[in-house]
Amino acid sequence: MAAEKSVRVKSGWPMLFVVVVLTAVCVAAIIAGAMMLSPEDMPVATGTEVLGVVLLVVGIVALCVGPFVLLMGFFTIQPNQARVLILFGDYRGTVRDEGFHWANPFYSRSAGTTVDANGKPTARSLRLSLRARTYNGEHLKVNDKNGNPIEIADVVVWRIEDTAKAIFDVDDYSSYVHTQSETALRHVATTYAYDSDSDEITLRSNIEEVSAALKEELSVRLEKAGVVIDDARLTHLAYAPEIAQAMLRRQQAEAVIAAREKIVQGAVSMVDMALSELAAKHVVDLDDERRAAMVSNLMVVLCGDSEAQPVLNTGTLYQ
Repeated sequence: MAAEKSVRVKSGWPMLFVVVVLTAVCVAAIIAGAMMLSPEDMPVATGTEVLGVVLLVVGIVALCVGPFVLLMGFFTIQPNQARVLILFGDYRGTVRDEGFHWANPFYSRSAGTTVDANGKPTARSLRLSLRARTYNGEHLKVNDKNGNPIEIADVVVWRIEDTAKAIFDVDDYSSYVHTQSETALRHVATTYAYDSDSDEITLRSNIEEVSAALKEELSVRLEKAGVVIDDARLTHLAYAPEIAQAMLRRQQAEAVIAAREKIVQGAVSMVDMALSELAAKHVVDLDDERRAAMVSNLMVVLCGDSEAQPVLNTGTLYQ
C-alpha cells in the first residue's frame, strides 16, 4: 500500500520573474541578431552576420521552448487542497501548502485514466480536494436480522486523509466510497432487527448505536483508499411495502394492549383506594357480594371505551 509523503516546492513568484526575464532576453537576442544581418539578400560573409544568425536562431528557439516549458511548472493550491507529484511514474510526494507554486515542469499532469459512470474514459486528476464531502445513499431494500424486508438509506460524510492511497491504491476513490457505503449499510441492516420486544439493539430504537456501528465498519472498509469517515447516519428506515400494512396493524395492536394495561392498572388502583376510603370513614358497610358488585361497576366505568349509562335501582341489591 502507498503512503503519503509531504514535499515542499518553490514559490511561483520568483520563477515567474525568471520567465519574464528569460522572455525579454530571447526577444532582445532576436532583435540584436536581426540587426546584425545584412539588409540585402546576400550570403552570410562576415563574422558579425554569423553571430547575428546564431542569435536569431537561438532567440527564436529559446523563446518558443524555454518560457513554454517553464510555464508548465506553475500551479496553485487552494485551502484544503493537495497536489500529488509524479515524475516519470515515480511518486515524489504531495504538496499541501496553499498558494502559488512552481515545480519540475515534467511532473505528470494526470494519474492515468479511469472509466466514468457512462463508460467513457476520463483522466484522473492529481489535484485532490481535502474538504469534507457528503454521500447521500439511495434507498436499499434488504432483509433485517429476522428476515423482514425493509427499506433503508444513509448519509455519509467523508474526506481524503492520505492522498497517496486515494490515487494509487484504488482506481476511483469516489466510486469506491459509494460502493463500500452501500455494502456496509447492507451488512449493518442484516446484523440488527428492525424492531424487537426484547432489550437487544434494533434499527428503529437504537439509532445512535447503529450509526456508530455503520461508521466503524465504513472506517475499516475505506482505510485502503485513504478516506476517513466524519459521520454516518441513517436517513430512511421503513418496512417494505409488501409487509408495511401487516406490521402497522401489529404495532397498533401492541399500542392498544399497552394502553389497556395502563388503564387496568390505574382502574384497580382507583377501586382499591375507593373501597379503602369507604371502609376507613365508615360511610357504608359492604359485605362480600356488595363489594364485588361495586368493584364490577367501578371497573366497567373506569375501563370502558364509552361513557357509562347509569341505571337506577328502585329496589334492593338482591331484587
